[in-house]
Amino acid sequence: MARSLVIKVTAGMESPERCNQAFTVAAAALVSGIPVSLWLTGESAWFALPGRAKEFTLPHAAQLSDLLDAVLATGKVTLCTQCAARRDIAVDDVIEGIRIAGAPTFVEEILGEGVQALVY
Repeated sequence: MARSLVIKVTAGMESPERCNQAFTVAAAALVSGIPVSLWLTGESAWFALPGRAKEFTLPHAAQLSDLLDAVLATGKVTLCTQCAARRDIAVDDVIEGIRIAGAPTFVEEILGEGVQALVY
């Protein structure tokens, strides 16, 4: 049975440690060969926009933009439909490779065989 990891991050710049932890776990899992799907929800939705992850800083932590790039290179990144709409973020606004999808897609992913889901 293949294993995969779905991570839903709700925190943004208002909770830097929790936010960075989600991105760090996603990148670490990918390096370990585990397929990852990272969902940007709530305040983390802003990181779907170009340049926003570069604005994020946390001492003694990997650069968020580097972690996001790593996940985009080998995993999936999804921006929540409702979170995007509440922030007036359109599909043409987001970083190339980030999709916008809603709760049905999230539920489908987390109910897959061998899937572990984490929420930050």
